Amino acid sequence: MSAQPSEPLRLIYQDEDLLVVNKPSGLLSVPGKGPDKQDCLWSRLLVNHPSALVVHRLDQATSGVMVFALNPPTQRQLSMAFEARQVHKHYLAWVEGIIPVNAAWQTIDLPILLDWPNRPLHIIDKAGKPSVTHWRCEQHHPEWPGSLLRLQPQTGRSHQLRVHLKALGHPIWGDALYAPPAVLARSNRLMLHAQALGLTHPRRGEALHWVCEPDWSSGP
Repeated sequence: MSAQPSEPLRLIYQDEDLLVVNKPSGLLSVPGKGPDKQDCLWSRLLVNHPSALVVHRLDQATSGVMVFALNPPTQRQLSMAFEARQVHKHYLAWVEGIIPVNAAWQTIDLPILLDWPNRPLHIIDKAGKPSVTHWRCEQHHPEWPGSLLRLQPQTGRSHQLRVHLKALGHPIWGDALYAPPAVLARSNRLMLHAQALGLTHPRRGEALHWVCEPDWSSGP
């Protein structure tokens, strides 16, 4: 279920070249297949920003910072920056289990492959694409056996954070694809949020950084 059509979009930043938006959980980034999947963040942006162009995506269930280009040259340069891993991304996730709080970054380096017979699921497989995620635990939940992780993906595979955390033995709360029923039931939304995004402005060359804190109560 998507975020309500009447829900206003939260613009984080805007200039003549790009838009930065907080995507709600439950809303597609771009249209999917079928008439029931045409409502998405991009289509809502086009109402007031008809030149908006897609640069990257977040999973439907994931909330957080997304950047859109407002002209083709900016789209090309931003797309190249994402491909070259020149964009800095930080996520937050509540996961099942108590993990020691540690300021040092840990690394998950496991290849990810589309589980073709069970798509859209992905799996860890040596035949998959190289996938690297840095992570560290920041705090524990005051009531439930859960930990808040900060995540820094070094690659951009589909479902990367969700698959890597499942492989770590700490699936994300509310994950309808990868969490067992008890972990899914912790939340009515996927507790994964793209909190921060940093990049170099494609025309002005200045370093830009945006932070959007999560509203864990929001969602379908």
